[in-house]
Amino acid sequence: MDRGARIRTRRLRLPWATAALFSLSLPAAAASFTVTPIQVFLGPRTTSALLTVENKSTETLRFQVSASSWSQSPKGEIELAPTEDVVFFPALLSLEPGKERKIRVGVARPATDTERTYRIFVEELPPTEKPILSGNRSEVRVLTRMGIPIFVRPAKMTRGGAVENLKLQRGELRFHVRNSGNMAFSLLSVRIVGTGDEGVTTFEKQAEGWYVLAGGVREYEIPIPPADCARTKTLAIEARTEQETFKASLGVAPESCAPAPR
Repeated sequence: MDRGARIRTRRLRLPWATAALFSLSLPAAAASFTVTPIQVFLGPRTTSALLTVENKSTETLRFQVSASSWSQSPKGEIELAPTEDVVFFPALLSLEPGKERKIRVGVARPATDTERTYRIFVEELPPTEKPILSGNRSEVRVLTRMGIPIFVRPAKMTRGGAVENLKLQRGELRFHVRNSGNMAFSLLSVRIVGTGDEGVTTFEKQAEGWYVLAGGVREYEIPIPPADCARTKTLAIEARTEQETFKASLGVAPESCAPAPR
């Protein structure tokens, strides 16, 4: 599942510290539902799609649907903004146990030369009646919010990228993974390997990867332990996507390993 697809929130109108203590004495219940597919691809020839919401719990669930435009910061955080580009129906729905319902999703704007990205959210609503447990104890209800990526692809798609702007300073390696294409790619892995004399591996790190949207950049800052850095002659970076692998390397000067003065 997409890393940002599921967000769970506790709906307690209490100060944070109070809620944390209060919830320790209450049983928590999480309803179960699924939304498929986990990604939606639209474009000039495919202007709409269907999402299927299935209630896998033993109670009736209520949902509301919303959509936002989606961009990302250089650190990889999701950035959402209101949009009217995405149209969907229904906006509210109720599902009995074991039932499913289709949501039709489309876009009001035609495809452009660069892929546009959105997220559509299917959010569980609180039940109309609060369950009462034995001993007059209330139940803490855990609600689930699913966020499904929507990619509106251009008629002509181009892929491209690079690992660039490598710099090692005070024992910290910094570099960018740039998407120079007009459609998003997913970083399946970002691997950093240091080698020393006679090709001996001195340092190895697997960094987190995720989407890099069209024209976007993902910034990385990787600390290297001083002892490992001192033995390293070359650092190699390998960023692997579904279709390509981008590579770059950097020679290590001894003075670049010195930690920042305290």
